[in-house]
Amino acid sequence: MTTPTPGRVRLSVLDLAPVASGSTSAQALRNSLDLARHVERLGYYRYWVAEHHNMPGIASSAPAVLIGHIADATSTIRVGSGGVMLPNHAPLVIAEQFGMLEAFHPGRIDLGIGRAPGTDPLTASALRGTAELNADSFPNELAYLLAFFNGDFPPEHPYARITPVPARGNAPAMWLLGSSDYSAQVAAYLGIPFAFAHHFAPENTLAAVATYRSLFRPSKDLQEPYTLVAAAVVCSDTDERARWLAQPSALSFLRLRSGSPGQLPTPEEAAAYLYSEAEQAFIDKRQKHQIIGSPETVSRGLAELREQTQADELMLTTVVHNHADRLRSYELVSGSTYAQSGNRSVRT
Repeated sequence: MTTPTPGRVRLSVLDLAPVASGSTSAQALRNSLDLARHVERLGYYRYWVAEHHNMPGIASSAPAVLIGHIADATSTIRVGSGGVMLPNHAPLVIAEQFGMLEAFHPGRIDLGIGRAPGTDPLTASALRGTAELNADSFPNELAYLLAFFNGDFPPEHPYARITPVPARGNAPAMWLLGSSDYSAQVAAYLGIPFAFAHHFAPENTLAAVATYRSLFRPSKDLQEPYTLVAAAVVCSDTDERARWLAQPSALSFLRLRSGSPGQLPTPEEAAAYLYSEAEQAFIDKRQKHQIIGSPETVSRGLAELREQTQADELMLTTVVHNHADRLRSYELVSGSTYAQSGNRSVRT
């Protein structure tokens, strides 16, 4: 992996495949394909999808399947998972799936791994077929996954007799995702890139990326630490309209946290909702760390985030009700002063 030149940063996309009220999950997936083609034309560097389950407002429950369709629909943009949640799957299954994706699309596939299940405990147990899901087993599961790709199980290990086809010889680019400093430490120890969920846990961002850089050990694939920071961004022609478009995502997240997840509401529904004082405080705190506004406002926000984190790459996730507004948001960001500083020209 080649690190961007000083003063430049890659811009990428994280897609949650939002299911808007009045629409369907099938349409949300078609929107993902359309968005991927759109941002590829705009010059974004990579396109990741995130694994979530039992959430009516998110359609990206099977990242490997969606990644295959997105990679088929595009030609140059890197495509991957942000992420696949390791506690939900047997490592061999992930290795076979992503080995196949890499075999079909060599040099374009990223496998971002997360430690959380990305869902409630009941659904997590249903995914693996067992009630004994434990994040503490993550190091062993990750070691198994890497060994299936690399073929470096000790000879006496029973899995050494398994030949994972087509994973062997078709390893994708490996990433670790995190919202605390745990995965930062693991990524540093392994010498692989680290992606931080700033859009989810902004209070932990600076500490996690600092931990990753301070503990980083070079590997054969990566000589210097490489950090990606994911941020929630909504860009429109004016600050006022951007704030209007951002309200449905805020209400949707509030409902999720209160145990009532649903499809993404309309801006009108979000505006009409009667927020309690505590709910409004919750939303204000969440949006404080989001980048919402006109191209000029978003440009400043991205520049500030880059300066604070020294990230090599910023990944934008935009959740709005109308697909056309989402396309427009990424378009406006790509044409902003920040993007014009040279970010779009950087390639590996």
